Amino acid sequence: MPKENQSNPSSSLPSRVWRSIFRGPIFPRDDRDRKKIVFDTLVLHFRPIRVREDTIRYSHTWGLGGSSFILFLILVSTGVLLMFVYQPSPDGAYESVVSLEHDVFFGKLIRNMHHWSANFLIAFLILHLLRVYFTGGYHAPRQFNWVIGLLLLGCVLLSNFTGYLLPWDQLSYWATTIVTGMIGYVPVVGGWLQGVIRGGESISGKTLVIFYAAHTTVIPVLIIVLAAFHFWRVRKARGVVVPRLADDPEPRSESGPAQKPNYVLTLPNLILREFSVALALIAFVMVVALIFNAGLGEPANPGMSPNPAKAPWYFVGFQELLLHFDPLFAVLVIPLLAAIGLVSIPYFDYDRDTSGIFMMSHEGRRLGAMAAVVAVVATVAWVIADEFVIDLAAWMPPVIANGLVPAVVLFGVLAGFYRWAKKRGGSSNNEAIQTLFILLAMGFAVLTVVGVWFRGEGMALVWPWNF
Repeated sequence: MPKENQSNPSSSLPSRVWRSIFRGPIFPRDDRDRKKIVFDTLVLHFRPIRVREDTIRYSHTWGLGGSSFILFLILVSTGVLLMFVYQPSPDGAYESVVSLEHDVFFGKLIRNMHHWSANFLIAFLILHLLRVYFTGGYHAPRQFNWVIGLLLLGCVLLSNFTGYLLPWDQLSYWATTIVTGMIGYVPVVGGWLQGVIRGGESISGKTLVIFYAAHTTVIPVLIIVLAAFHFWRVRKARGVVVPRLADDPEPRSESGPAQKPNYVLTLPNLILREFSVALALIAFVMVVALIFNAGLGEPANPGMSPNPAKAPWYFVGFQELLLHFDPLFAVLVIPLLAAIGLVSIPYFDYDRDTSGIFMMSHEGRRLGAMAAVVAVVATVAWVIADEFVIDLAAWMPPVIANGLVPAVVLFGVLAGFYRWAKKRGGSSNNEAIQTLFILLAMGFAVLTVVGVWFRGEGMALVWPWNF
């Protein structure tokens, strides 16, 4: 050490550490330096310094992933405010919601924003999943991020479901009764699992406490952890999938055969877009919350079920399946196979990497449109026939008539459609798998629409205007 530093007490190790902490970049003196440090260490930590210009077009991703995150932040902020008023007990839950809407300043607006953000979040996540699928965002190196996204969707569905019971009115009480009742059909462990979820044999105060704890603590923590991991995987994969044309031989990259891509600074090009979309989305949620109120019916009455008693709209498709399939197939076999299929999508044997190409090719778009039309027509015809014409259970066991037979027919149709898609115009395995995905997704969407708008008293088919 030089002599001058030895004689200068201010140059000792403790003093240098002190200066590095309180006079270094962590606490900059200049306002401009402070702003630069914030952007360098915070914003650019989860966003690269530069991004490809062709990946930040709004029409490429529609901002669905970022919008979902904004909706989650709205849910957290409004949920924290609601917790100051809400009482998680059968005696106080309903009255606290009524008091919130009538006695608390802006209480109704906060509850409405929480309600609509929760519903929009499910819709945005489903659209985000479809966008990722139809742009090939599940190919390497993004395979596992697809699985993380599915886990996030599952957590959000659980969050909405656990929050659905909290108002403790007739609609929420009996909807929860129906959904938890479905779990009882699972062989061997169904009854035990139903008891764990309900905290007993029926929906009670224990159920309300379990759902409140899961809704306000356990599930939000899971969502935050999974979302952070999801965003990190996106960053590790160098951003969202790069858009390209169907005749491009490979995904475009700096080392690929395509023209060298144009990069732009994240700030302001990407950050400004995201900030604008966030403001527009928040304004949209507030407008919807001002116009449409979150429903609140009569207080929960365990002795009187409403007619019809329906599950929440995001589970109505499974309730509709129960009307056409044996419970074993509707609650366990079909959902389990669907979940395995969704998780396996990135790991199927594909002919080529179609990441960045919307619906893979012109042939893929044409086959997809045909599959959507076939799914709508066939599902509607099947629902009507099963309701008014077919009654196999009259002369064979229900598990065969409403379970094995329609399941075999369904899988036979899927296998035939797959082979037809493969042979038609020499379609690739990619396009055939996509055709099956569209066929099943549209079929379930039709079942959801039927269950929400075309089921009346006794779950009979009715026109929506005859409710």
